[in-house]
Amino acid sequence: MPLRLAERVARMKPSASIAAKHKVTELLAAGRQVVDFTIGEPDLETPPHIIEAALAAMRRGDTHYTLTAGTPSLREAVCRKLERDSGLTYSPEEVVVGCGAKQLIFEAFAATLNKGDEVIIPAPYWVSYPDIVGVNDGTPVVVECNENTGFKLTPAALEAALTPKTRWLILNSPNNPTGAVYSRDELSALAQVLRRHPDVWLMTDEIYEHLVYDEVKTVNPVQVDPALKTRTLVINGLSKAHAMTGWRVGYAAGPKEAVSAIAKLLGQSTSCASSISQAAAVAALEGDQSHVGEAAAIYKRRRNRMIELLNGTPGLRISAPAGAFYLYPSVGGLIGRRASSGQTLRTDLDVTDYLLDQANVAVMDGSAYGLSPYLRLSFATSLSAIEIGCAQIRRACEALF
Repeated sequence: MPLRLAERVARMKPSASIAAKHKVTELLAAGRQVVDFTIGEPDLETPPHIIEAALAAMRRGDTHYTLTAGTPSLREAVCRKLERDSGLTYSPEEVVVGCGAKQLIFEAFAATLNKGDEVIIPAPYWVSYPDIVGVNDGTPVVVECNENTGFKLTPAALEAALTPKTRWLILNSPNNPTGAVYSRDELSALAQVLRRHPDVWLMTDEIYEHLVYDEVKTVNPVQVDPALKTRTLVINGLSKAHAMTGWRVGYAAGPKEAVSAIAKLLGQSTSCASSISQAAAVAALEGDQSHVGEAAAIYKRRRNRMIELLNGTPGLRISAPAGAFYLYPSVGGLIGRRASSGQTLRTDLDVTDYLLDQANVAVMDGSAYGLSPYLRLSFATSLSAIEIGCAQIRRACEALF
């Protein structure tokens, strides 16, 4: 008898970004020379002092289970980090550590959603939000945020999406895939709407917090409206700013009731995050922070070069992201055009297939992020790859009829 899958798994889509990475890996293994702009992780190495902290932890025997919510030293370091960077005051009992920010988002919804509960997700969104909500029996309510609003949720759009079933609003700033960053005034306007709906909780995904450009500053909604603290869960991690994707350490800060519920679920799943990774995370948060600014400067140079090379490409409309490490250009000007093979490009997914086939460049389609017709191009890669890949994209676009 074949395995019978649970309905929640059957209706869940595979992660589009992970699927893209798998496809590129297969092509490279087969000898295909592909420029990869799908990658959603730093290509920079973890700083040496963080690695040394992990080695020291292993040598002194910190290789055992930790408390489910995380080591006291890491939770204390998270509290100091939140105070230092955002002026937010939390106690260690209001912090929980997990195997990456993604796990904590998953467990937060697992702990709080019942069938039919709604979660408002502004689009473009990180690819996993809707499926994480859905697999936990919630209903994702996607609100399109177009270029006219800077790809950001407006108070009017939020108000229109709220219903008696709304349990959460997710705000991701800086945003993946657009790089949009909410200003203090924009957050204040959204907070005014949330004040009228006291049963709605707010999740802030701040994983790209320190990757901002052109004097842009990130702001947490609780800084803007401290009354939101009693119903806000702050999600962050070490992956992006500290180049620690493989170390799998994230953290959440919020009311004790939420943090305790998440820890309860972790106790029945992963037990705890890696003790070694947690020791490294303490060094990342408390040690020399110069590598964070250096990484942002590197990404800014790459962003500027990618924009310079792609500007004027037929069919593309480019805007400069304020944060993260992605461009999100419109490809509306390519829709309806034909390739020499006779293929007509009807969607942004067609465009991604065309660029892979004809330009040997892998990119992500906007439909995976909830808003078309766009592409997501990562500049978390070398300048040489950016030079080669952008030139190949331009030639491929110029070849369309």
